Amino acid sequence: MNLFSLPLLFGAPQGAGAQPASGMEQIISFAPFIVIIAIFYFLIIRPQNKKQKETQRMLSDLKKGDKVITVGGVHGTIASVRDGSVVLKVDDNVKIEFTRSAVASVVSASREEKPEARIEDKKPETGETSTES
Repeated sequence: MNLFSLPLLFGAPQGAGAQPASGMEQIISFAPFIVIIAIFYFLIIRPQNKKQKETQRMLSDLKKGDKVITVGGVHGTIASVRDGSVVLKVDDNVKIEFTRSAVASVVSASREEKPEARIEDKKPETGETSTES
């Protein structure tokens, strides 16, 4: 016979009798479970719902000219938008059709960006010369 099953054979210990727990004691006993559920909600469920809403908004706002990256890593510019798909212009003569859900992120919108002077174009004018030893 198994030693772990011996207490089951003898039954509950004889004592003064267990009194039922009051309402407040029951609430206190469930408090850790309530706290764990609240932590899961604020750390996992709520941020996931926010991210899902942002993704849905991004997919619904796709328009011609947006530069995007797909889930597979393909970079391209949207040539046309259809009901459930988008056509990406990847190169001069290459267009690929993807479902909308395959778009991972929008790199830049189609609005005109102001041309800014590039730092590489400006070379510092110094009279110092470097010598190598």
